[in-house]
Amino acid sequence: MSNLKNCLLIVDVQNGFINESTKHIPPLIERAQHKYDYVVATRFFNPDNSFFRTLIKWNRFAPGSDDVPLAFDLRKDALIIDKPIYTCVSESFVNWINDRDISVVYVCGIDTDICVTKCAVDLFEHGIEPVVLSELCASHAGEDAHKNALSTLRRYIGKSQIK
Repeated sequence: MSNLKNCLLIVDVQNGFINESTKHIPPLIERAQHKYDYVVATRFFNPDNSFFRTLIKWNRFAPGSDDVPLAFDLRKDALIIDKPIYTCVSESFVNWINDRDISVVYVCGIDTDICVTKCAVDLFEHGIEPVVLSELCASHAGEDAHKNALSTLRRYIGKSQIK
């Protein structure tokens, strides 16, 4: 019998997402990351000709811009996933989780209403238990967006999966 592990998935806690609504998140995550067997941090980037640029007209987070770096000190053994889309949950990430006998992925970060939700739901749909750490999440669109996302997540992945 394998010894099941846990993982903290830190979603997009990047310089460009830090504002009055999110500035409390980086120090909380910096401290919390040491409580988990594995840590994964994502970094969103917005390539030329992406739908973010062409459909949404959102041009921030160009590769190499000041928006992209993480806004906290990531522990040395963490995995970083750069992503040009809302989620990091790909076949290779699911395999990485399964190869390490990870039983639960704790999800936190920015924005609760977009990328955090997408990652949590994608984990759920891949048969990996997500737990959203609400106190370690925020939305740079404000507290209402954060609270509405938590309400939606309770319906998506279960009330008991939001801590």
